[in-house]
Amino acid sequence: MRALTRAIRPEQLREITLAMLIVVVVLFFSSQIQGYLSGRTFNRVTTSVAIIAVVAVGQTLVVLTRNIDLSVGSIVGFSAYFVGTRLANDNTISPPAAIAMSIGLGAAMGAINGALVAYGRVPSIIVTLGTLAIFRTILVDMSGARTVVVDALPQWLKDLPRTNLTQIGEVDLRLMFALAVLVVLLFQLVLVYLRFGRQLYAIGSNPEAARNAGLPVQRVVFIAFVLCGALAGLAGFMFLARFGTITVVAGQGMELQAVAAVVVGGVNIFGGSGSMIGAFLGATLIDLLEQSLIRWLRVSEFWRDALLGLLILLAVASDAIILNRLRQVWAQDSMTTGSRPAK
Repeated sequence: MRALTRAIRPEQLREITLAMLIVVVVLFFSSQIQGYLSGRTFNRVTTSVAIIAVVAVGQTLVVLTRNIDLSVGSIVGFSAYFVGTRLANDNTISPPAAIAMSIGLGAAMGAINGALVAYGRVPSIIVTLGTLAIFRTILVDMSGARTVVVDALPQWLKDLPRTNLTQIGEVDLRLMFALAVLVVLLFQLVLVYLRFGRQLYAIGSNPEAARNAGLPVQRVVFIAFVLCGALAGLAGFMFLARFGTITVVAGQGMELQAVAAVVVGGVNIFGGSGSMIGAFLGATLIDLLEQSLIRWLRVSEFWRDALLGLLILLAVASDAIILNRLRQVWAQDSMTTGSRPAK
């Protein structure tokens, strides 16, 4: 065990475990559902997971700082409806302009959360629980009970979910999934190589020590919330492209999915550790389980939410008990190795 911990960090162990669980889930359901191992299953899962993966990346940035954003579902719905309304009224809006509108709107809403948490020093769970309701209420009031219908949207948007980068047999590598993977990889590089990423870990590990060390704690937390909102806005655009028909309940419940993906993916809910790769694998596992259970047992939406809650509890418990122990062993081995005299 000690030799293993010297070679693999606890976060990497969680990622390897998740990858193995995904393989086990696929093998199990392939024995229960006829035609499960097909391009259709792959296409369905990747199309669905693309949206929640983008939201999970933003949520990871916030959770790493010992905070949480419960308003991401409302931001997704607000962005999808707002941009959908504009596109329905003016089909000449270009794709880059529509995407920029979604990201900008989400960033503005994230800035409200970030300002209240970082500079107002209000607990993030209180702030985002409030903005979850406020953003949704504004959307309901703004909509006037109208629905964005797919027929009114420009053709390029309706074609976007089916746009493929490449095709191998029945398996399609679709543009939206590739975009989600690109977002995951980009922010993983940010965490590993940029000062901002190291600051996120430092603040989450010990906010007071980070403040005493001169780190710009308030600014970093504020930026994390802005980026989280911006990515939720991007997810709102992807939600609009996938479903087309948007109502005022769009994105409702997505905050639970995002938190589940992040926690199951090995991001410590108390901050300071985790990775984007882990969050992506967590989102993939959850979506795979949800869709497979629907096909196998016809599980209702209520039981799917119960499954998410159970996965969150199991992930938090395993992180508190198993991974914390592994981190202690790894730290002890690191100290022992570092204390040995050089030869």
